[in-house]
Amino acid sequence: MSAPIHNHQGTRTTGTLVAAALTVFVSLLPVTARSEDFTQQQQLVDRAKMTLEAFAAEPGLKGSLKQLGEDAKGLFIIPQFMRGAFMFGGAGGSGILIARDEKTGHWSDPLFYNIGSASFGLQVGADVSEMVLVVRTKKGLEQFYTNDFKLGANVGVAVGPVGAGTSAKGITADIVSYAKKKGAFAGIALDGSMVTVSNDSNKAYYGKDVRPTDVIVTKEVGNPKSLELREAAEKLLK
Repeated sequence: MSAPIHNHQGTRTTGTLVAAALTVFVSLLPVTARSEDFTQQQQLVDRAKMTLEAFAAEPGLKGSLKQLGEDAKGLFIIPQFMRGAFMFGGAGGSGILIARDEKTGHWSDPLFYNIGSASFGLQVGADVSEMVLVVRTKKGLEQFYTNDFKLGANVGVAVGPVGAGTSAKGITADIVSYAKKKGAFAGIALDGSMVTVSNDSNKAYYGKDVRPTDVIVTKEVGNPKSLELREAAEKLLK
C-alpha cells in the first residue's frame, strides 16, 4: 500500500492517473463507434428499449415513475453500467438520452453518451446494473447539451424511491436515478460520475457530426430506427 500523498504535485499526479484509468475503462466498454456503420449504436438503442420495458414491468416502480413522469424532461438510459476490478477500480457504461418535447409531448431521437467514474482502492469481482435516470428539470436537461458534466457537482442527482407504496413527491433534485441489479430494483448513488458526449457514436448514427441541440432542440436530424425506443418511453411514464 503506497504512502499518502500530501503535496500539490502528488495531487495532480493522482488526478492524472484517475483520468487515465477512466479513459481506459470507457474504451473497453462494448459499444464504441469506430465507423460510419451504426450497427453498434442501434444495438445500444435496442438494449435501451429493453431496459425501459423491464422497468415498466416492475410493480414497485410504477407509482414512483408515474409521479416523476408528470414533469420529466428526459430519460438517460444506461443498459449496462459495469463496476469492476482493474488497476484503480471504477465504473462506467454507455448511455442514451431522449428528451420530451414540451409542446407535443413526443420523445426525441436518441443521443449517445459515456458515463464513468474512477476511484482508488481494492475491488473484488464485478457487477452490472441497468440504469434509468429521470431528468426532471430544464437545468438538468441543458447539462446534456454541454460536452461533459459531473453528476452531483454541475447538476443535482437523487436516489429514486423503490417499493410498494413509495412516493417520489417532494424530490427536488434535477435528476433521479434508478437501477436494476441481478433482477432487483433499487436506487443508486451516482454523485461524482462524469457524463461525456460520445461524438463518434452520434456521428455514426446520424451520418454526420451533430450537436445535442441538433437532435433535441432544432430536430435537424433523426433516425426512424429509434421509434420503438421512443414508444417504450411513452409507456414507461404514461
